[in-house]
Amino acid sequence: MSTRGTRARQALARLGELSWFSSPTETHPIYGYLQVPYLGWRYAHPSEEIAHTIEEILRKLSTHTEWTLDRTGRNWILLPTRILREANGLTNPAFTNVIQSISIHDKEFNLKAAADLELIIHWLQQLPDRHH
Repeated sequence: MSTRGTRARQALARLGELSWFSSPTETHPIYGYLQVPYLGWRYAHPSEEIAHTIEEILRKLSTHTEWTLDRTGRNWILLPTRILREANGLTNPAFTNVIQSISIHDKEFNLKAAADLELIIHWLQQLPDRHH
Protein backbone atom coordinates (compact mmCIF):
# COMPACT_ATOMS: atom_id res chain seq x y z
CA MET A 1 0.00 0.00 0.00
CA SER A 2 1.26 3.49 -0.81
CA THR A 3 2.22 5.92 1.92
CA ARG A 4 -0.86 7.99 1.03
CA GLY A 5 -3.00 4.86 1.35
CA THR A 6 -1.41 4.02 4.70
CA ARG A 7 -2.02 7.53 6.05
CA ALA A 8 -5.61 7.50 4.77
CA ARG A 9 -6.27 4.12 6.36
CA GLN A 10 -4.88 5.30 9.70
CA ALA A 11 -6.89 8.52 9.57
CA LEU A 12 -10.16 6.72 8.74
CA ALA A 13 -9.48 4.11 11.44
CA ARG A 14 -9.43 6.92 14.01
CA LEU A 15 -13.15 7.40 13.30
CA GLY A 16 -14.19 3.76 13.58
CA GLU A 17 -13.10 0.15 13.21
CA LEU A 18 -12.29 -0.60 9.58
CA SER A 19 -13.25 -4.01 8.30
CA TRP A 20 -11.98 -3.31 4.75
CA PHE A 21 -9.90 -0.62 3.03
CA SER A 22 -8.62 -0.05 -0.51
CA SER A 23 -6.64 2.67 -2.22
CA PRO A 24 -5.03 2.53 -5.65
CA THR A 25 -1.31 3.09 -5.88
CA GLU A 26 -0.40 6.68 -6.65
CA THR A 27 1.24 5.71 -9.93
CA HIS A 28 0.49 2.86 -12.30
CA PRO A 29 2.71 -0.09 -11.25
CA ILE A 30 3.86 -0.85 -14.81
CA TYR A 31 3.52 2.33 -16.88
CA GLY A 32 4.25 4.86 -14.13
CA TYR A 33 1.54 7.43 -14.90
CA LEU A 34 -0.28 9.14 -12.04
CA GLN A 35 -3.59 7.42 -11.31
CA VAL A 36 -6.90 8.98 -10.30
CA PRO A 37 -6.92 8.97 -6.48
CA TYR A 38 -9.83 7.59 -4.50
CA LEU A 39 -10.43 5.65 -1.29
CA GLY A 40 -12.78 2.77 -0.52
CA TRP A 41 -13.50 1.38 2.94
CA ARG A 42 -16.05 -0.28 5.15
CA TYR A 43 -16.58 0.39 8.83
CA ALA A 44 -17.48 -2.52 11.08
CA HIS A 45 -20.10 -0.22 12.63
CA PRO A 46 -20.85 2.62 10.20
CA SER A 47 -22.61 5.64 11.62
CA GLU A 48 -24.29 8.73 10.24
CA GLU A 49 -22.14 10.82 12.57
CA ILE A 50 -18.93 9.59 10.92
CA ALA A 51 -20.39 10.15 7.46
CA HIS A 52 -21.52 13.66 8.32
CA THR A 53 -18.09 14.48 9.75
CA ILE A 54 -16.39 13.44 6.51
CA GLU A 55 -18.98 15.23 4.37
CA GLU A 56 -18.52 18.39 6.44
CA ILE A 57 -14.77 18.30 5.75
CA LEU A 58 -15.49 17.96 2.02
CA ARG A 59 -17.84 20.97 2.15
CA LYS A 60 -15.41 23.19 4.08
CA LEU A 61 -12.20 22.48 2.19
CA SER A 62 -11.14 24.53 -0.78
CA THR A 63 -10.25 21.80 -3.26
CA HIS A 64 -9.36 21.93 -6.95
CA THR A 65 -12.09 19.42 -7.82
CA GLU A 66 -15.42 18.48 -6.28
CA TRP A 67 -15.38 15.31 -4.13
CA THR A 68 -18.17 12.89 -3.20
CA LEU A 69 -18.52 10.43 -0.35
CA ASP A 70 -20.64 7.68 -1.87
CA ARG A 71 -22.41 5.54 0.73
CA THR A 72 -24.97 3.87 -1.52
CA GLY A 73 -23.43 0.41 -1.13
CA ARG A 74 -21.96 -1.36 1.86
CA ASN A 75 -18.57 0.20 1.10
CA TRP A 76 -17.94 3.91 1.37
CA ILE A 77 -16.08 5.45 -1.56
CA LEU A 78 -14.44 8.87 -1.50
CA LEU A 79 -13.71 10.01 -5.03
CA PRO A 80 -13.72 12.99 -7.36
CA THR A 81 -17.31 13.71 -8.39
CA ARG A 82 -16.19 13.83 -12.03
CA ILE A 83 -15.63 10.07 -11.94
CA LEU A 84 -19.20 9.39 -10.79
CA ARG A 85 -20.59 11.73 -13.45
CA GLU A 86 -18.58 10.33 -16.35
CA ALA A 87 -19.08 6.70 -15.31
CA ASN A 88 -22.80 7.20 -14.54
CA GLY A 89 -22.31 5.76 -11.05
CA LEU A 90 -20.17 3.21 -9.27
CA THR A 91 -22.10 0.16 -10.47
CA ASN A 92 -21.68 0.93 -14.15
CA PRO A 93 -19.29 -1.61 -15.73
CA ALA A 94 -17.54 1.34 -17.42
CA PHE A 95 -16.43 2.73 -14.03
CA THR A 96 -12.91 1.26 -14.19
CA ASN A 97 -12.58 2.27 -17.86
CA VAL A 98 -13.40 5.87 -16.96
CA ILE A 99 -10.79 5.88 -14.21
CA GLN A 100 -8.19 4.39 -16.54
CA SER A 101 -9.00 6.85 -19.34
CA ILE A 102 -8.74 9.89 -17.05
CA SER A 103 -5.54 8.51 -15.50
CA ILE A 104 -3.92 8.23 -18.93
CA HIS A 105 -5.34 11.30 -20.68
CA ASP A 106 -5.82 14.00 -18.01
CA LYS A 107 -2.62 14.35 -16.02
CA GLU A 108 -3.57 17.84 -14.82
CA PHE A 109 -6.77 16.50 -13.25
CA ASN A 110 -4.83 13.69 -11.58
CA LEU A 111 -2.33 16.16 -10.09
CA LYS A 112 -5.11 18.38 -8.75
CA ALA A 113 -7.09 15.43 -7.37
CA ALA A 114 -3.96 14.00 -5.72
CA ALA A 115 -3.30 17.36 -4.03
CA ASP A 116 -6.95 17.46 -2.92
CA LEU A 117 -6.77 13.99 -1.42
CA GLU A 118 -3.61 14.91 0.49
CA LEU A 119 -5.50 17.88 1.95
CA ILE A 120 -8.53 15.72 2.82
CA ILE A 121 -6.31 13.13 4.54
CA HIS A 122 -4.57 15.92 6.47
CA TRP A 123 -7.91 17.14 7.82
CA LEU A 124 -9.05 13.60 8.65
CA GLN A 125 -5.83 13.16 10.64
CA GLN A 126 -6.73 16.22 12.72
CA LEU A 127 -10.06 14.79 13.88
CA PRO A 128 -10.36 13.45 17.43
CA ASP A 129 -9.83 9.71 17.75
CA ARG A 130 -13.32 8.16 18.16
CA HIS A 131 -12.25 4.55 17.84
CA HIS A 132 -11.89 2.92 21.25
